[in-house]
Amino acid sequence: MCGIAGIVKFDPRESVEADRLARMRDVMSHRGPDGRGLHIDGPVGLAHRRLAIVDVTTAGQQPMSNEDRSVWITFNGEIYNHLALRPGLERRGHRYQSRCDTETIVHLYEETGEDVVRDLHGMFAFAIWDRTKKQLTLARDRLGIKPLYYAVTDTELVFASEIKSLLAAGTIQPRFNKEILPEFLSSRFVSGSDTFFRGVRKLMPGHVLTWSSARGIQTRRYWQVPAPGTDRQDRAESIETHAARLRSRLESAVESHLMSDVPLGVFLSGGLDSSALAAMVSRLRAPSESLQTFSVGFSEEEANELPFARMAARAIGAEHRDVTVTPSQFFEALPHLVWHEDEPIAFPSSVPLYFLARLARHHVKVVLTGEGADELFLGYNRYRVTMWNDRLGRPYQAYVPQMMRNQVRRLVHRLPSTLGRVGQRTFLALDPGIRSLFLENFAVHPEAAQRRLLRDTDLLTDRDPYSAQMAAYDQAPGDILDRMSRADLQTYLLELLMKQDQMSMAASIESRVPFLDDSLVEYVAALPSDLKVRGWQTKAVFREAVKDLIPPEILTRPKMGFPVPVGRWLSKDFWPVVEEFVLGERATARGYFDRAALAVMADEHRSGKMRHGDRLWLLVNLEIWQRIFCEGDSPDEVTSLIRQDRPRSFYANPLGQDGWPVAVDHRRASTKPADCVGAVQAS
Repeated sequence: MCGIAGIVKFDPRESVEADRLARMRDVMSHRGPDGRGLHIDGPVGLAHRRLAIVDVTTAGQQPMSNEDRSVWITFNGEIYNHLALRPGLERRGHRYQSRCDTETIVHLYEETGEDVVRDLHGMFAFAIWDRTKKQLTLARDRLGIKPLYYAVTDTELVFASEIKSLLAAGTIQPRFNKEILPEFLSSRFVSGSDTFFRGVRKLMPGHVLTWSSARGIQTRRYWQVPAPGTDRQDRAESIETHAARLRSRLESAVESHLMSDVPLGVFLSGGLDSSALAAMVSRLRAPSESLQTFSVGFSEEEANELPFARMAARAIGAEHRDVTVTPSQFFEALPHLVWHEDEPIAFPSSVPLYFLARLARHHVKVVLTGEGADELFLGYNRYRVTMWNDRLGRPYQAYVPQMMRNQVRRLVHRLPSTLGRVGQRTFLALDPGIRSLFLENFAVHPEAAQRRLLRDTDLLTDRDPYSAQMAAYDQAPGDILDRMSRADLQTYLLELLMKQDQMSMAASIESRVPFLDDSLVEYVAALPSDLKVRGWQTKAVFREAVKDLIPPEILTRPKMGFPVPVGRWLSKDFWPVVEEFVLGERATARGYFDRAALAVMADEHRSGKMRHGDRLWLLVNLEIWQRIFCEGDSPDEVTSLIRQDRPRSFYANPLGQDGWPVAVDHRRASTKPADCVGAVQAS
């Protein structure tokens, strides 16, 4: 994995400034500490930071060209089928100067032009400058595993792996794109091509963007998730038959992702997906190679999966290490990680993921993770809840009179505490339809809450917070489960992948996602949904396919989903974080939110009357992001505000004298300071 950046000036008489291009490149030094490069061809400039994974010699330096230097590339990612493509390209006369997958893209482009993406299997974001055609081609992989952002002004196009690189070019000024606020509050993320920065866009997954002086900027989609299968014979086959086929494809996908010239490990949560992944990796490696696995957890029992991770590691004989993160370490790292993510951090799990990556970086350079399996195999609880709400709600709506339904709804809303919260998420209290049952039901801030919270409620009518998700759902074929899965693969998953990319890259480590191998995705997406959810069981065919690989305790345990007890922390010792970043004068002066509504929410959470942890988390992150990116505060300045009101007890860290977690090596049964887990520098 690496970092790429570039500038295209629309006036062919101008030349790209080397110092600007270097600033864009070097603000992403964490993405590529092993090398850096620039290539300027008059009005076009390409830049690269390298994390050397395949062919770690200098032959792999980028930007890279073909033999006659007419085609140049800057590339981020891995092409897992590059060795299969190489012999055919060599037979057609292409001469390789390295063993890099990058060079295969260049030579394949010479043969197929911008259609090069059709034959590439892997994770990628790249830019190709064709001197002969005077054309720039930007491309992003099918699922959006690797990021690519761009901005267009009257005079130039700039692009990069991270938004901070675009800002370093000086092309645009950081301004909050407040129109996306309702979507962020409801779903945590922005699912279309917009970002939090006005004028900055993402190139969407499965898309190619081209620029030439003759045609200007054009984008096209080259791939989308396939429709579910309808073959009757396929549906009639047993789940065991499907599981056997799936197992073969899973192993092929995992094996392809082991391509590396540097040490490789696995992030192991102790859940079904990562445990199965680690077991498959262990079987595919040579007997003499010891698999290294890594986990992260918290001391709170409800948020600690470390015992299960250790169980999974012991079952396969892995060399396992884990790290426990304290609340103070969590919050002190937050401003630096917002800087790395470029946008407010949607999921609290991003923070421990960073500590996990820092731990792993001390031992390996590449890690495999289980991301994507929940969306593919329908593993989230919200899928089955929505399915049953829909199934039971249809006859309820059809046969129970409206007056009686209204009375039942009022009764449900009067139910006490936990019973009331559960009842309000059922068809008894919800309107029919996917918008209410799925999107609103699992929103962080539903529309009704936003109407109380937002001062400018026109934002809710100017832009539907669910427009992108509803479009993805409505365009998807199949039943309700198929459509939810396909919608999440095109929206929700993108935020998870950006979390994975940016937190691993913050620690200068490459993460890979074998479950999102595009061939595997195409196969699984076409499977009937009743193979994935059976009654109340999720991931049915996947569980059947891997049941011999993992301990029974893990195979049957409920999903935890990388829990972080941030709600508890914000109601207790870290209440000052809410006071500063949600209720503070600087935060409320922005005028986005009603101060009284904020106070009610915060007081309800602190008193325990209601649980608003996720809602407060989003507001805290939005304010930290505003201060760092829009107002120029350094992450250290924001961290100092978090520290200043911290209880005295937190100054004595029981885990390590340096204030950072202690890593535990469970293979060697020894404990040592995790010097690889430290404060990240935003430089």
